[in-house]
Amino acid sequence: MIAAKIKVCHITTVHPAKDVRIFYKECVSLAKAGFEVTLLVLNGVSEQVNGVNIVGIQHPFKGRIDRIRNAPHIALIAAIKIDADIYHFHDPEFLRVALQLKKTGKKVIYDVHEDVPRQILAKYWIPPILRQLTSFIFEKFENHVAARLDFIVTATPFIKNRFLSINRNTMDVNNYPILDDFDLTLSPSFNSQSVCYIGGIEKVRGIVELVEAIDNTSIHLTLAGSFSDKELENKMKQNRGWNNVDFKGYVDRKEITSILKHAMAGLVTLHPIINYVDALPVKMFEYMAAGIPVIASNFPLWKEIVEGHQCGIVVNPLHPDEIKNAMQLFINDREGAMQAGANGRRAVIEKYNWQIEAEKLITIYQQI
Repeated sequence: MIAAKIKVCHITTVHPAKDVRIFYKECVSLAKAGFEVTLLVLNGVSEQVNGVNIVGIQHPFKGRIDRIRNAPHIALIAAIKIDADIYHFHDPEFLRVALQLKKTGKKVIYDVHEDVPRQILAKYWIPPILRQLTSFIFEKFENHVAARLDFIVTATPFIKNRFLSINRNTMDVNNYPILDDFDLTLSPSFNSQSVCYIGGIEKVRGIVELVEAIDNTSIHLTLAGSFSDKELENKMKQNRGWNNVDFKGYVDRKEITSILKHAMAGLVTLHPIINYVDALPVKMFEYMAAGIPVIASNFPLWKEIVEGHQCGIVVNPLHPDEIKNAMQLFINDREGAMQAGANGRRAVIEKYNWQIEAEKLITIYQQI
């Protein structure tokens, strides 16, 4: 517990009030540590939950462009009224007004969830020349603001390394799972021919290769999440491999627990685009916490984690045959699957969990 109540205000103009990283991990952890925490969110419901005072700013927007243009200023006005000691914002669009908040004499933290300049380079719907220019301009602006803030919190070590040269007060607070969300005494069944994928469903997240991998096999894929593109969803449902898919759509935490319990392995075979290669997908660590093996893309960072802890197999995510062979290996080797699952769970308990990251976050707050 801290000696005196320090008033903290987290700000998001994009995320929902109950965002896992912002609310359940960061805000709740700070409230438990004795900070007075307010979460300022656009068009959310004002309520007090888990010791966090959620303040919803009601403002209708005419569309995405209108929100990007006006939301930061609306949030800034509301944030100043709260009169917190420390402000912690989560969206790149708020960078435009962050220095105005800093000029009020408050401490300001920028939470970098994504490497946005690299993310822009991966947006193939933007013409290549504009993509490069937009990425360059945004990175220069982001660096200019970040250098003048009190602290930079990043979601991965890769992003941390980029910002350390800009602002020495930079620390990675990784998006690892909350151990309390998992029954670590519960063992998976390991008696089915089912594998699972849980998360957003997009072409670049490997859905095409996953469905092709199970075509003409006895493997069943439990698919939980929402398609980002209705056209892609219709196309996948016409694929022969879809006959082996149990599509759940968006599911709650209870259903996710049931899916993980009955899966032989969890899949995270994202494509090798620039903003995925150095990411730390929370779903991979949730599979590990659930005690099931991981089948992951063979990116160097992921390979180091998966092979280093002997908790799964890495594959070329663009090769359906490699994915199929990895699935089949665990289905045919129950003992091997159990051992890999146990290794992954042990790694999460010892290293890849939110409790360790929460201590880092609290130390940052005490430092500034």
